[in-house]
Amino acid sequence: MLAAVPAAHRVALVDPRFVGHRHALRLALTDPRFPAAAVPGALTAQAEARPALVGALRATTDAVGAGVPAGGTATVTDRTVPGRLAAAMEAGGTEVQRPELGSLVATVPTDETARAAARSDVEAVDDEAVRLRSAVKARDGFFTTHFISPYSRYIARWCARRGLTPNQVTTASLLTALIAAGCAATGTRGGYVAAGILLLLSFVLDCTDGQLARYSLQYSTMGAWLDATFDRAKEYAYYAGLALGAARNGDDVWALALGAMVLQSCRHIIDFSFNEANHDAVANSSPTAALSDKLDSVGWTVWLRRMIVLPIGERWAMIAVLTAVTTPRIVFYALLIGCAFAACYTTAGRLLRSLTRKARRTDRAAQALADLADSGPIAQLIAARGPKIGGAWTAPAVALVGTGALIAAALQQPFGSRQTIIAAVFYAVCSGVAVARPLKGALDWLVPPVFRAAEYCTVLILAARSDIDGALPAAFGLVSAVAYHHYDTVYRIRGGTGAPPQWLVRTIGGHEGRTLVVAVLAAALAGASGFATALTVLAVAVAVIVLVESIRFWVSSGAPAVHDEGEPA
Repeated sequence: MLAAVPAAHRVALVDPRFVGHRHALRLALTDPRFPAAAVPGALTAQAEARPALVGALRATTDAVGAGVPAGGTATVTDRTVPGRLAAAMEAGGTEVQRPELGSLVATVPTDETARAAARSDVEAVDDEAVRLRSAVKARDGFFTTHFISPYSRYIARWCARRGLTPNQVTTASLLTALIAAGCAATGTRGGYVAAGILLLLSFVLDCTDGQLARYSLQYSTMGAWLDATFDRAKEYAYYAGLALGAARNGDDVWALALGAMVLQSCRHIIDFSFNEANHDAVANSSPTAALSDKLDSVGWTVWLRRMIVLPIGERWAMIAVLTAVTTPRIVFYALLIGCAFAACYTTAGRLLRSLTRKARRTDRAAQALADLADSGPIAQLIAARGPKIGGAWTAPAVALVGTGALIAAALQQPFGSRQTIIAAVFYAVCSGVAVARPLKGALDWLVPPVFRAAEYCTVLILAARSDIDGALPAAFGLVSAVAYHHYDTVYRIRGGTGAPPQWLVRTIGGHEGRTLVVAVLAAALAGASGFATALTVLAVAVAVIVLVESIRFWVSSGAPAVHDEGEPA
């Protein structure tokens, strides 16, 4: 029978005596994220796991025996044919996903008494209610949990019953946010009120798409890419809309808008870098982590700590309300203050954890940090041929020295001065020295965030100090394009495929190369409107190259389906 099924198709084996909830079978047999999955009495294998299934069939000498599959020594708790085959596949090295069923029932009774008891257990649990609850992310922010998810899950079910896909809902969320940005760009009170309402609606749809994916188990590669990038695109497009609206009323807030984007992006890279550095660290514990776990046992502290970090739900709610009742300048002031406090809170906690834990970083973690660093040809050349300075804190210290010199020159030297170029060259040298050795130190996870701050802040400062019309909007576009590249890198690493190809990193210059180019452009075009034009051309070039490669990767068959179930952004 297996040979008759096309090789590219999924196959499933279900014991005819199976008793259980339909959603239990759905979890085991239809989730596309796992090559093989099983619950008691049922087993499925996608194309990549079918050879292992065939091998398990051949290795199992007695399909009705009560012991262990041939060649295995482990005790088999599920004595059905699917259960023994799943055990044989695992013994052969194939991972078989066993979904958490919770209150759902999945069993194969051996007599009528057990069958009657199993059916009674099935009737005692509302399958649909469990499915709705499981559609909501297990760990989410206070605003999302208490003000969005109680009804958005029903919107997700409504969408599922009408054949809508998560990708369609994600696209609708993006379009709604872009319309909200357009309303904000009108600069009128009515436009601001409409923008705030539409931004909240966009967030509801943003929650709905993930809940729809979990409710209907419609996970996809394209959905991973859309979900991973559209949140940032929506938020930053809204910032641009607010800046345009303020400009209509004679208030130039582009520097604040770009500052908010820089701060938010740096916050995220701190999160990503710390998590990747400690993803598989050995002896990963510390007194600070123990205190955090102890606080988690006190309910109200959990919600307070989640609100302090200003996750996307709280952040968008604040932006929406302030947009409707105040001005864009006040929105950005509140956003900068809130995000700065959140960044200080989370960074301080992570610094304490890093300094107090006795962990040994793995080669995988060091490679992930090197990929996040986004080193271009200049830094790579210096790392390969330059000095390799030892010391536990050398990498972040050198990165901070280079960043400090660069930002100080951008702030203090006249716009377009050669000293800024010299500082950019010094920064490039420091960047290479910082990554010359594997990033396995306790604080080496700070290196990528420091590089992001150096590049983004330099662009912001030079554009703001140029006093050239259009320079700040052009800088906003450039940082947006570069930030997209950095987010894309993060989600590729999370999917286990590593960083973008080296040709892409070299083509767009790496962080040190782009920073040096901007410094040279500022010097060459000082006092001329050509600086804004040059930034615009650079932004378009980076955006086109990065987007084309990103789209090619994420729609390819080999791209991973990354669905973040962790902390809200």
